[in-house]
Order: sequence, then structure tokens, then C-alpha cells
Amino acid sequence: MKRAVQVVLAGKEYTIRSEASAEEVGRVAAFVNDQIDEAAAGGITVDTFGRVVLALMNVSGAYLRLKEEKDLEDEAVERLRRLADRLSRAVSSPET
Repeated sequence: MKRAVQVVLAGKEYTIRSEASAEEVGRVAAFVNDQIDEAAAGGITVDTFGRVVLALMNVSGAYLRLKEEKDLEDEAVERLRRLADRLSRAVSSPET
């Protein structure tokens, strides 16, 4: 069941409806605020929207890098599985 949780993001209060616990929503909000603060620390953008956009770009870049690493890992696991299957068949097949 979804519950309403109040959070403050970039200095503005929002009501988030989520099935996640209030603690989880709070952790996500804290992470988002940290990312916005980190973007602001760069000193490039002074308005809130610009900081939010930079934070979103940073998080998106990190997500895509992790996704790419996971995809490469999944591909390696699949190749190892196929190799293990081939080795298993080679070992269990009678010699000719």
C-alpha cells in the first residue's frame, strides 16, 4: 500500500507517495539532496534548476556506467556458462 511521505528536495517540500518505507524515501531524498549539493559545489550553476539538472546528469552517468559494467559481467557469465557446458560435454563424451 502506498503511503505519503514528506521530504524536502532542493529546499522545497514535496509529498512522495510510495510503497517504500518512510526511511527508504528519506534515504533517497538525502541522496538526491547530496547530489544537488555536490553539483552546486562545482560553482558552475547558481539556480536550483541548473543544479538539479547537473545532479541528474551525474546520477544518470553513474547509472549508465554501472549498467554497462553489469551488462559486460552478464555477458562474461554467459560465455563462461557456455564454455563450462562445452567442457562438461567434452569430458563426458566417450573417446573416439
